[in-house]
Amino acid sequence: MLDKNSYIPIYIQIEEIIKQRILSNEYKIGEAIPSERELSVQFDVSRMTVRQSITNLVNDGMLYREKGRGTFVANPKLEQPLQGLTSFTEDMRARNMVPSSKVVRFEKIIPSVDVARDLQLELGEEVFFVIRIRNADGIPMAVERTYIPVKIYPELDASKLTGSLYSLIETAFHQKIGNAIQQMEAAIVSKEDSKLLQINQVAPVLIIKRISYLSNGVPFELVRSVYRADRYKFISQISR
Repeated sequence: MLDKNSYIPIYIQIEEIIKQRILSNEYKIGEAIPSERELSVQFDVSRMTVRQSITNLVNDGMLYREKGRGTFVANPKLEQPLQGLTSFTEDMRARNMVPSSKVVRFEKIIPSVDVARDLQLELGEEVFFVIRIRNADGIPMAVERTYIPVKIYPELDASKLTGSLYSLIETAFHQKIGNAIQQMEAAIVSKEDSKLLQINQVAPVLIIKRISYLSNGVPFELVRSVYRADRYKFISQISR
């Protein structure tokens, strides 16, 4: 199984073998792989070598560790292209997954100065503040905190936000969406979001801030989304 005379380091060879076992479904999603001790005996190498292979696969998102329980095969991360303006619902349906939303909070508020500035509102103008958990196949994938100007959609209510906001705007409100500006950063999940996403309190997350505009240039949405880093990765195509 291993070629100890190869120029390819042993730990990389072990990584590739474990990857193939995952891809061939020998090691199934959600199930524990053999322990470091068992693998070191199987490959006739040190536990340190095996640990390096496993750590690399954990960092790549193919495996995850649970303290006191072992190492498990992770669900494949969803790849989200950074090109094109799509909704969460559209993204999940494109992957043949069933999207759903749970509205945790819906209320009218006076936004902070920075939110009002991003939405080009006068101070004191109201927004709808919405917190939604976005699910795919029943699994929490992201928490969205969205600010929507009341003056643009005064008839909006929580019942209208169980699906795609973009679809609602285009089909029910008959408006055309133009473009968006977004920024992304990595962080450790907050205590509140760890409960909503059902993940560990020290888990990494991806935070995306997006300001979306109608075709006439009017901003209609400011959303801060917290994505599970163990289930999501973002990709982009770059040309020179």
